[in-house]
Amino acid sequence: MTLGIIVQARMGSTRLPGKVMRLLNGKPLISHVVGRLIMLRNDAEIVVATGQGAEDEIIERWCRENNVKCFRGQEMDVLDRYYQCAKTYGFTDIVRLTADNPFTDVAELDRLIDVHRSGGYDYTHAFGHLPVGVGAEIFTFVALERSHREGLLPHHREHVNEYFVDRPELFLIGELDVSTAKTAPGLRLTVDTDDDLRRADALARHAAEIWLTTEEAITLCSSSA
Repeated sequence: MTLGIIVQARMGSTRLPGKVMRLLNGKPLISHVVGRLIMLRNDAEIVVATGQGAEDEIIERWCRENNVKCFRGQEMDVLDRYYQCAKTYGFTDIVRLTADNPFTDVAELDRLIDVHRSGGYDYTHAFGHLPVGVGAEIFTFVALERSHREGLLPHHREHVNEYFVDRPELFLIGELDVSTAKTAPGLRLTVDTDDDLRRADALARHAAEIWLTTEEAITLCSSSA
């Protein structure tokens, strides 16, 4: 397995423009996303995949300054961006992360990779139980290639995983079991609005120099509700 983690990022968010460079506890949001991956047990190559627009040059510059690989592809056809990036780097399996999720649960991500590998799945995800923005997904290049070839509807091109969702009979799909302590599907730990950003900043400030766990985030958000 040649494992790649592709983090999609662009500046052109409609609801919160430039959010990937907004500051959480003094550091850009994307820095938190990529930085957490130092805890990953599985070996993986990390690539930030951004668009080709002029506004995305700041993302490429951040990658260059922080020794992170950067790939630039289609702005709106995110499925093609992933496919071309994975093809360029020769990944056999790809973890998909987004640059607006600063609290990815890396322990669960390691478990997800292990389950995906041991089960021989085409597509494996950790959604539905963890807080929104904490889970992840992984798929084989073969499955990505089929999605790229056959997933021609607009939502297939925009969201990468939509063809797996629409045509589950075509793929062997695995799902990660999640402990009760980390189950909080109604909690938003993604950043898509100003309220999300304020919540994420407060959590990042509480964590200071340590990485916030999912259990701690759930507890903190419950006590402040």
